[in-house]
Amino acid sequence: MEKRIMSVCFALLLVTNMLLISTTNVKASSDDLILDGSYLTHDEESIGYDTKITRGDDLLTGYSKCVRLGPGELYAGGTTIASHTVESVQVSVLIERAQEGDTEWTYYDGWYKENLNMDRVASNRSLDVEGGYYYRVRCTHAANSDMSSSFTDGIYIEEP
Repeated sequence: MEKRIMSVCFALLLVTNMLLISTTNVKASSDDLILDGSYLTHDEESIGYDTKITRGDDLLTGYSKCVRLGPGELYAGGTTIASHTVESVQVSVLIERAQEGDTEWTYYDGWYKENLNMDRVASNRSLDVEGGYYYRVRCTHAANSDMSSSFTDGIYIEEP
């Protein structure tokens, strides 16, 4: 009989806790601004990792990087790593920018680098840019015919 009373008490306690927990308010969305999958941030740097587009044995990973060096200064680049030495490993780096309220990113600058008979390629640059914009880096990664892409969040660059 005593076990039965304890079981009923625990069941009531469990039901009471479930009711209290389910009444907690939950926010469905964030207040952060998002433009085409990138958060618009005031962070110092952002790194974006690849999402595979094709399946294969050659491409291991790739990433994009965007760093605020100071007012009007941006460091941007990308890296592609193959799982072994391949005939061609490539990275294409695009710099895009937007202002708060824009509906899409616009092209700002870009470049491409290829290494032959290697397992990785990296390319980066420091750029003097116009302040008052969010900048992001978007890369396409390839090892032979395997491909993927990556992009960073947008980081705000102040006026110099």
